[in-house]
Amino acid sequence: MNLRIRFVVLYVVLAGMAAYMSFHRDLIVPLARPFAEFPPVHAGWRMAGQSSLSENVIKVLMPTDYLSRRYVAEDGTTVDMYLSFFDGGPDSGGIHSPKHCMPGSGWFEMSTERVTMELGGETVKLVRAVYAMGEQRELIYYWFDMLGRTMSDEYSLKLAAITGSMFHNRRDQSFIRISVQARKDVQEAQKRIEDFLRDFYPVIQEFLPN
Repeated sequence: MNLRIRFVVLYVVLAGMAAYMSFHRDLIVPLARPFAEFPPVHAGWRMAGQSSLSENVIKVLMPTDYLSRRYVAEDGTTVDMYLSFFDGGPDSGGIHSPKHCMPGSGWFEMSTERVTMELGGETVKLVRAVYAMGEQRELIYYWFDMLGRTMSDEYSLKLAAITGSMFHNRRDQSFIRISVQARKDVQEAQKRIEDFLRDFYPVIQEFLPN
């Protein structure tokens, strides 16, 4: 293939990409239900508090909807839950992974691993990580959700966003993080989170679009 033919092929490819980007529009996908309707009491857990993101953080993250709550069990143990959703529209932001946000907030990653759990009849891919800041220890379980799929790594999320946009006109995505203060007993904290997930995963799925 001579240089002139290569130039013509490249020009056609670039022109096609430019035309695609000009006319392509992703759908704005709503939540199945707004997070404000998330139950404050469920399966022996009750809401113990709720917090809001600062205006500066909202400007950076640009979530369509989010929920940050603490739940307490009947035995007094607590679990923190954070849900965020991005509808894929032009004013929607995207997921910021804890791998980048936690160190930027002064936390040190002690351990991280990708695991799977059977929740609500599904095999859920998620990350289990322990972070430290001074004497504090925090155990975090988190995952990404897009088009009804759970993902535990940023590369899969990016690939899903590209293919979702190309083939389904959808970039909507969700981020779910469940955390507890681990203190000294990480195994006890792990059991607490996993009990919470077994109770709440089906509820969370009721709010996310498929």
